[in-house]
Formats: sequence, C-alpha cells, structure tokens
Amino acid sequence: MSPYDWSMAMTLRQAAPEEIEQVRLKALRRHLAHAATVPYFRDLFHKHGLVPERAQILDLRDIPLLDRREIEATPQQFVPRPAPEIVDIAMTSGTTGKPMVVPYTAADLDRLAFNEEMGFRAAGITAADRALLTVTLDRCFIAGLAYYSGLTRLGATVIRSGPGQSARQWELINRFRPTVLVGVPSFLMALAAKGKALGFTPKEAGINKLVTIGEPLRRYDHSLTLLGRDLSRIWGAELFSSYGSTEMETAACECSAGIGAHIHPELLLVEIVDEAGKVVADGKPGEVIVTPMGVSGLPLVRFKTGDIARIHRDPCPCGLNSERLGAIEGRLAQRLKVKGTTIYPEMIFQALQERKEVGPVYIEVRNAYDLADEITVIAACDDHGVSERELADLLRSRLRLRPEVKIKPKREVIAAMNADGGRKPKKFFDFRKKDI
Repeated sequence: MSPYDWSMAMTLRQAAPEEIEQVRLKALRRHLAHAATVPYFRDLFHKHGLVPERAQILDLRDIPLLDRREIEATPQQFVPRPAPEIVDIAMTSGTTGKPMVVPYTAADLDRLAFNEEMGFRAAGITAADRALLTVTLDRCFIAGLAYYSGLTRLGATVIRSGPGQSARQWELINRFRPTVLVGVPSFLMALAAKGKALGFTPKEAGINKLVTIGEPLRRYDHSLTLLGRDLSRIWGAELFSSYGSTEMETAACECSAGIGAHIHPELLLVEIVDEAGKVVADGKPGEVIVTPMGVSGLPLVRFKTGDIARIHRDPCPCGLNSERLGAIEGRLAQRLKVKGTTIYPEMIFQALQERKEVGPVYIEVRNAYDLADEITVIAACDDHGVSERELADLLRSRLRLRPEVKIKPKREVIAAMNADGGRKPKKFFDFRKKDI
C-alpha cells in the first residue's frame, strides 16, 4: 500500500510555513539515515559530524556539494547497503555529458507517481481530463513514465502517443479529444503549425491546458517568453511549465498563478547557491542544489543540478504555501563571458524568438584571445527577407553584445542539432579548450 495520500499532502501545502518545515525536517532525517547506508555519504557524514537523527536543515550547509562526476567515477560508492531491489533503469539525456544511470526501486516509482500527481493537481488537472502525452516512454527516459504514472494515479485518461509524427498526433486529437497536451514547447508549436496545414484550428481542438517540459517558457520575472505567449494564444490554453531531472527523481510544476513551480515539501529540499557554494537570499539567482528525500535506489544529498534559477517563498495566490522555483535562466556549464558580461544561451534563444521568420537556433562557442568567449549563432531561416546583420543588431540591442550570426536553411540546422542521435536536439556546441 502506498504511503502517499494526495488529500493529506494538499492539506500540508496549505498549512503554515512552520508546519511545512517540521514535516520537511522529519522527511530529511529519514532520508539522511538511509543515505548513511551509502559508503560515500557514511564517510562524508562522519567526517563532518552530521548525525542524521539529530540533523537540522541548516546543518546541510556544512556538507560539500555533490557533482555528478563523483557518481560516475565511483558508482559503487553510491549503492545503499544492503543493495535494494531495482525494478527500473533510467538514464539521463546526456545533454551536457555522458548519460548517467539512475536506478529506481518499486518504492521510488510509487514516490515518482505521487510527485507527478501533486504537480498535475496544482495545475488544476482532474480525473475528468484526458491527456495526450507527446513525450517518450522508452529509451530509458523517465519523464514520459513519470507523467503517465502521475496522470493515471490521479485518475485522468492518458493517450500515450509519444513524440514526433505530427499528423498522427492530430488523428489522436480528433478521435479522442484530449483536454491536456504534455510535451516540449517547440514540438507543441510545430504540432499547431501542422494542424493548420492539415486544415485544423488548434484553438478549436478542445485543449485547455499545456504542460511543458525541457524548455523554459518564462523569464526570471515570471513573464512569458514570446514562445510562451504564442503557444498560449495559438492553442487557446493555459501554460504550466514543469521542472525536473532524472537524477532528482522529482519534479515541480506551476499552478495557475504562473509565478514559479511549487516544490513538494516532503519530497524535495532545494537550495540556491552562488559560485562559492554559499546559499543566496530568496529571489537571487544561483545554481539549483537538490536533496530528493525518500529516494531508496540512489539517495542523493546536496546534488548540483547545473541549472540557474531563483527560489520564492512569498504567498502564492493559489493558496499553496509551499516554496516555488522560478524559471530556469541557464545552465552553469553553458555560461558565457563576453566583454565582462555573463550571459546564458537561453537569453539568446529568447531574444531571437522576437523574429517570426527565425526557426530553430543553436550556438557554437570557442575561446577568444582576450579570455572571453567567441560566440557564433546559427539560425534557421528560409525567408530571404531577414539578414544576418539584422539578427546580430537585435541581439546587441537586447543583450548588449553582438555575436557573429549565420543564417542557414532550416533543414540543415535541424540536421546539425540532431546529428548525435540524442533524445533532445542539441542547441549548445562547446568548442572551448579547457586549458586556455
């Protein structure tokens, strides 16, 4: 029988912040006790004098941050003793490196389903909804399985379509009339365009909610990007961005207020730190550090996600008092320095969204002699009315930098982004030499 109950969990999220922290502290202590059965954490806790049963949340700040490279280098040091029974093997997408193996126990899958159920409930999705899943459930990818498990646990009807094949997606939309679409924003835009080409009107398809993954649709101030505005307008639907990762085994989803994704207090502890690893003030940007509580197969403590975001604790109009994670503003591994200014590729992508003629975009970065990064932006555009100079000027006006811009045919750009056969199109090509 599952230990997770959605009605009790919803009551917790509406409780006073002090009550929420007490529940989180109990969950953290249980998690640390289990993590102590892992050789790596057993030795680390002993070295820093951390006693799981007496630990306070602030005590975690004495524990060094965990980089995924440590897990990859010595995976056996992260296996609990005795080793748990693994029922599912997941792998990360490998967007910023070699895919990492993440084992799930039956309890982990139950926890994952509960996590997603609560995210969908925050978005106002009910058992009366029908959801079309346009994300994959195969290839050791966990997101599709997580969404499927959460929706079925909620009681909603799920249409497991998978990614791609837009014409087939429209056949399913017309036949089963889903009320919710789940997918990557750029694909949902392409799906709308395909529908128009087939003679359908996306606004009249009956979709009232879009739950998205993989690409941010909001800026740091919660305002929608141009892609976000276009998606909502074209489909006539509310947007709900979700954030998570395979390693976290947890995700957070926006509510209707659209001012951050609600963090599950009994499942996840989130810290935002600066470059020195020090926790920053609420509302300030920094790297997202996670401690996913209740995980049995691969328990982690203070894991570095590499993502940049902000945390918010002010009251949410939806009535939930759980803290919220703001939009992902970039990835630490993709941080760029240009003439003393720090930028992230996502800022370039969002700026170019202002030009309707521009399709998919990727970035190449190389070393420059002045210890700055040399950026080349490759943009897909089959419209000859747009020039490389125009796009470079647009970037200069928005970001105060003027990178080299190259316009190429859309087919060529898409081929380059998908050349490595990964789950996601590659948008960042790092050719920097590390010894410079």
